[in-house]
Amino acid sequence: MGDYVELRWVRMWYEAEGAGDPLLLLHGGLCTNETWAAQRTDFAARYRVFLPERRGHGHTPDVEGPLSYQDMADDTVAFIESVVGGPAHLVGWSDGGVVALLVAIARPDLVRKVVAMGASFLPGPQSGAAPEMLDHVTPDAPDLAMFRQAYEATSPDGADHWPVVMGKLTDMFRTQPTIPEEDLARIGAPTLVLVGDDDLITLEHTVALYRAIPGSELAVVPGTSHALLMEKPAEVNRIILDFLANEPVQTLLPLRRAPAAAATGSGPA
Repeated sequence: MGDYVELRWVRMWYEAEGAGDPLLLLHGGLCTNETWAAQRTDFAARYRVFLPERRGHGHTPDVEGPLSYQDMADDTVAFIESVVGGPAHLVGWSDGGVVALLVAIARPDLVRKVVAMGASFLPGPQSGAAPEMLDHVTPDAPDLAMFRQAYEATSPDGADHWPVVMGKLTDMFRTQPTIPEEDLARIGAPTLVLVGDDDLITLEHTVALYRAIPGSELAVVPGTSHALLMEKPAEVNRIILDFLANEPVQTLLPLRRAPAAAATGSGPA
């Protein structure tokens, strides 16, 4: 069961279940909360899970004007303040991962830990493994039939609005996000960067994201694509839940996370 909350810019639909520390599941672009079907039970057994659907997605109506990651991040901040009432873990997939990063940059006081899965910090043409795919994204494309059907089944804007939302999202994918690495370097929340080994986001871009966030951790799930959370849910859930529940282990041969004195060679011999 879900409900609406009236935020300043949008009437946002969300669902909530479980008990414990608050955790937001932030779905991907073109998706609804059904994305998280394989995660909800495991996560709700340990956390109070909130599942907001962003503007123009699922049960949440579209708004006037273009769509942007920054506006969706601002919506998410307002949701945390209005509904959650305090800092939460953010687990975001694809576009949801971008939103999680932007929230962590802008409002560190509202973020406990971040999991950014299949996320980027540069637009599709610069971060995607197959940027030419954007040239074939049309409202009636056969590959998008599943997304179109989910939209038509849930959107309060009606099935006829699908081409409008698709046009806005395609424009967004081509030109956004544009998160400077110096902004990523300001993320203080413990962060896990998670990706499939055959993801839509290149491994090179994912490694650049990992390197830009101080102290972050990186996991590459073998034998998976951009849909890793559906393809190997047990493995993905285990990795995420372990990261959220535990502090980092003290590694024996740290390089990237080595203390500054040791890294500069100024420590004792």
